[in-house]
Amino acid sequence: MAVTTAPPATARQHARPRPPGRRAMPRLKTTITAAAAYVIAFIFVFPYLVMLLTSMRPQDSLREATLLPTEWDLSSLTGFWSSGLAGNLMVTLKVAAGSTILVLLVALPAAYYSARYNFRGRTAFLILVLVTQMFQPTAMLVGIYREFYQFGMVDSIWSLILVNGGFNLAFAVWILNAYFSSIPRELEEAAFIDGNGRFGALFRITLPLAMPGVITALIFTFIAAWNEFVVALTLATTPENQPLTVALNSFIGQYQVDWQSLFAGSVIATIPVIILFALIERKVVGGLTAGSIK
Repeated sequence: MAVTTAPPATARQHARPRPPGRRAMPRLKTTITAAAAYVIAFIFVFPYLVMLLTSMRPQDSLREATLLPTEWDLSSLTGFWSSGLAGNLMVTLKVAAGSTILVLLVALPAAYYSARYNFRGRTAFLILVLVTQMFQPTAMLVGIYREFYQFGMVDSIWSLILVNGGFNLAFAVWILNAYFSSIPRELEEAAFIDGNGRFGALFRITLPLAMPGVITALIFTFIAAWNEFVVALTLATTPENQPLTVALNSFIGQYQVDWQSLFAGSVIATIPVIILFALIERKVVGGLTAGSIK
């Protein structure tokens, strides 16, 4: 006669199906979170959508209360390149890219050295870097203009690159110093044992691990230089040397504002920033995975 034994209590517990309510709760939370994210994204995107649609309205229908234009006019968007603003857009790209490259060239060695070596005056140096972040270009505008006037660099793209690079350098040094300090020194010592020198360990081990910090400094500097207005308005005196932020100000007159052209230029000015973020997002993920593999 066969004897049957009951399964253990633990097995019976695992065999029990979960109540439907427990399985539905994570899905409900995910749905609510996704819906909230879409609502917040729409709130941020909606002003840009209105700006785009306004740039497509004819001049005599700008006061219409409807969201979509009753008539479409693309002359402001297509005429952007023939109005001379394309040159101002290139000036903005040169200033933002030049400032970003300058900041990374100076901030990377400064942050790496201050994170790896306990030299005399290290704390004072970091505090001084932090204090310089408190100064704004507007408060030093007169001194900046006189300084570049003495060197004959007024109305020059290089002056805008130097000013934007200088005022964004402190943040880059601080953020990169924090990332370099969080990377264990044992990884570099292991690279030294494998035959790598200081620069080999830096470029093969440390920089891939610190890539999120490098990308953060890059984004911050590029966006700050791209949106800068006051210093560019003061130093760039001729229209062809003015960034797009200053050139768009010409559409605002004393008695009338050309909203169609102003919004069209603003829409085009946001496109390079969107492209940068689309490219940088992949680089951030690539830097994180590369650091984890090594």
